[in-house]
Amino acid sequence: MSDMPVRATGPTSAPERRASARRARRRMTLYGWLFIGPLILGILAFQGIPVVVSIYTSFTNWDGITTPKFLGFGNYARMFTKDPQYWRTLLNTIEFTVGVIPLTIIGALLLAVLCNGKGKVSNAVFRTAYFTPYVTSIVAIGLVWSQLFTPSGVLNQLLAKIGIDGPSWLTDVHWAMPAVILVSAWQAIGYPMVIFLAGLQNIPETLHEAAKVDGANSWNRFLRVTLPLLTPQIFFVLITQIIASFQVFALIFVMTKGGPGTATTVYIYYLYQNGFTFGDLGFASAMAWILFLIIGLVTFAQLRLQRRWVFYND
Repeated sequence: MSDMPVRATGPTSAPERRASARRARRRMTLYGWLFIGPLILGILAFQGIPVVVSIYTSFTNWDGITTPKFLGFGNYARMFTKDPQYWRTLLNTIEFTVGVIPLTIIGALLLAVLCNGKGKVSNAVFRTAYFTPYVTSIVAIGLVWSQLFTPSGVLNQLLAKIGIDGPSWLTDVHWAMPAVILVSAWQAIGYPMVIFLAGLQNIPETLHEAAKVDGANSWNRFLRVTLPLLTPQIFFVLITQIIASFQVFALIFVMTKGGPGTATTVYIYYLYQNGFTFGDLGFASAMAWILFLIIGLVTFAQLRLQRRWVFYND
């Protein structure tokens, strides 16, 4: 039998191997772009282009139908010098944020500590119950709580049983904002609770045992061990909750529609009114970009200040 020549099944030289590797990388890159291409196109079409349009619109007088009229910085000048309602809505938003953030963080931290016990079944039930409002429709929550806050609602009936004459919550200028703050904190508390619970479960038990050996009681262990090690989670929750608070809209729209008067007219609700009720999309766009700058500055300040109080256990 004569010897048959052996056919090469692959590149036999270094240049050929490198060329084959380059072709494989180009092929994989092409596949990657094919997979993410539709997503990128969707982002550009539904987010990127509207962002660019809103920048231009903020320098115009436009009702969404007629031809825009260029105003330069007229909308921004009007915002800061000619529209006292703008400052009122900004102060309302700050009041809402200052009220809801402590309630949310302290409440979520308390619930996380309570759910970080040993009973698996009961803890799972309670965790689910506490987290459910966060994934529930905000419209449904607003409608239900609006009924609870009526003058003859359940809340005032409970207060009457202990001799307290409950107010007309959502129609009283003094109580409308506290009522909305209470509902917002109740609805949002589940998300930070999960974040804090994950942080608690990642704290080494040896640190608590060492503190206990040194004579620290439960309260001191929480203040000296648990709380410092939870500061990264607290920092993350603080940033996300402040951003969410500055953008509150749906709950206000359902429960009070900015009333009574302007007591609960927050920034985004006033932006909505200008854009879709008053037909002033130029001014609404300018408000949106000022809000973007405010949130950016607040977040940047928090990132700078975190060095003073956030402890990372590397």
